[in-house]
Amino acid sequence: MASDMAERVYALAKAIPAGSVASYGQLAALSGHPRAARIVGQLMRRCAPSRGVPCHRVIMGDGSLCPEDAFGVPGLQRALLAAEGVPFLADGRVDMAACRWQGPFEKEQKL
Repeated sequence: MASDMAERVYALAKAIPAGSVASYGQLAALSGHPRAARIVGQLMRRCAPSRGVPCHRVIMGDGSLCPEDAFGVPGLQRALLAAEGVPFLADGRVDMAACRWQGPFEKEQKL
């Protein structure tokens, strides 16, 4: 079951388009495990770059970024998001209202 959840979470994270972000809790809920935000965080932290999962697009629900050590290089997550056009608030958090991914059906909802 744990690997099924991991595969669902990784598939959801891969679906987040550049310039958008999702929260750990959001991916947990979309994967069918609404109380597993911490597990999603652990999965993102352990994910090998070779999987092609854009882990930098998964952040805390309040727009805060991961701890600096999560990406191995201070400021890397912010730099990656900024390069994709993700807007930041004055306090350094991501502007969730402007770029929160609405889920795998986002394109259909906008039609």
